Amino acid sequence: MIPLSILELGRVRQGFDRRTALEDARALAQHAERLGFRRIWVAEHHNSPAVTTAATSVVLSYIAAGTTRIRIGAGGIMLPNHAPYVIAEQFGTLETLYPGRVDLGLGRAPGTDQMTLRALRRNSSNAENFPQDVLELQGFLASKRQAQRVEAVPGSGTNVPLWILGSSLFGAQLAASLGLPYAFGSQFAPQALHQALNVYRESFQPSEQLRKPYALIGVNVVAAETDIEARILATSQQMTFADMFRGKPSLLKPPIEDIEAYRTPRERAQTDQMLSCSVVGSAETVRDGLNQLVFDTQADELMIVSDIFDFNKRVRSLEIIAQAAT
Repeated sequence: MIPLSILELGRVRQGFDRRTALEDARALAQHAERLGFRRIWVAEHHNSPAVTTAATSVVLSYIAAGTTRIRIGAGGIMLPNHAPYVIAEQFGTLETLYPGRVDLGLGRAPGTDQMTLRALRRNSSNAENFPQDVLELQGFLASKRQAQRVEAVPGSGTNVPLWILGSSLFGAQLAASLGLPYAFGSQFAPQALHQALNVYRESFQPSEQLRKPYALIGVNVVAAETDIEARILATSQQMTFADMFRGKPSLLKPPIEDIEAYRTPRERAQTDQMLSCSVVGSAETVRDGLNQLVFDTQADELMIVSDIFDFNKRVRSLEIIAQAAT
């Protein structure tokens, strides 16, 4: 099996507080490190009641301080929300503190709504500058040039590896043209997965960072002792999506036995479409599902999303996934 990693959102669970969510994220990283997962990334989302990773670099430093080997990274930083120079300083600082462990995934979506975008003092048109901003950021992370008057400190000379994130052909084309690794968000938007991977691989141009294409894809995985138990645990994520479609974002809820009593047929269809890149079941089911996904996509790495309400069951899910991948 190919390398496995984790995408963490610091989900706030119903009945728990935000600090617990962040503590859970760090504890999960410690378990993942012990189990042999390659990296743990956190994502920048704003104005979401159940997500505590908005201050991405701060959360990453907290996770890194509690671990020793697992790679940490942004999955990703929504670059239109920030000045590239500031991100170079932040991630240069992380690389200085935790050398050889930092990844920087970059996306061009705002990761929030238009009202929050205004609160961030950003404009939606900033996304049009995404390719140029990536190059500017890359320049600030490179060694300082002789005539360069503005230096990222820390940052310059750290050469933090960049990734391009996406769920459409745009990201695939950009990653290919810049010779960067590509992470596709198939855990929530799988529709263009195969087409984007084909475009990325066929158009790839080697760079100093990467000599050949490297594609990571997201997949929702819920593992348990039995298929039935796993399907019940997966209802927490399904309820989150149903609430999102209703315009009423919620904290992560305890699982229920009858998910169809909670959602409408339309909500089920919407959820099934967005979560179609999912594997839910026992160790055998997970092994077969992941093997099939790798065969179908030829992905180089899988990034696991596992929204399970009970923390101990979430850790157990990771254990089963790690065993299934051996």
